[in-house]
Amino acid sequence: MNRKDREITDQQEIIDVLHRCNTLRLGMFMDDYPYVVPVSFGVDEVDGKVIIYFHGAIRGQKIDCLKKNNHVCIEADVFYKVEPTRIGITARYESIIGFGTIEETDEEEKLHGLRKMVEHYQFSEYPIDRCRGLSNTVVYRIVVTELTGKRNLPGSD
Repeated sequence: MNRKDREITDQQEIIDVLHRCNTLRLGMFMDDYPYVVPVSFGVDEVDGKVIIYFHGAIRGQKIDCLKKNNHVCIEADVFYKVEPTRIGITARYESIIGFGTIEETDEEEKLHGLRKMVEHYQFSEYPIDRCRGLSNTVVYRIVVTELTGKRNLPGSD
């Protein structure tokens, strides 16, 4: 990381940033080019590992990519504003970058992953059992192997 002064070194702070993000961008391998897609997501921590859940249709380009290679890069950010500084202008933000592997969940973990997603978006009262047997929806988990964070908040320069 070039700007060490903006690096977030505390792992819990990085996870806290992830909880503030609305959209996760999932980078995958396609034949000759990378493929990036935004997804809704939920976060869990299991045995000291960060697990990210997202859902999608049972067919499509994202699924084709994941079948070929389950290694992914993730990015999420919170953009606050652009403001003037002593020497110009700067963006105020927090962001995370991570790497991991993706696995399809079984039916039980599918409901757990959907629960984490609705909790992430402040709908924890939603009756998740309504989702049981959703045959056109697949829930995946990303087992995060590396997670870094960066921020530039007001007053930091």
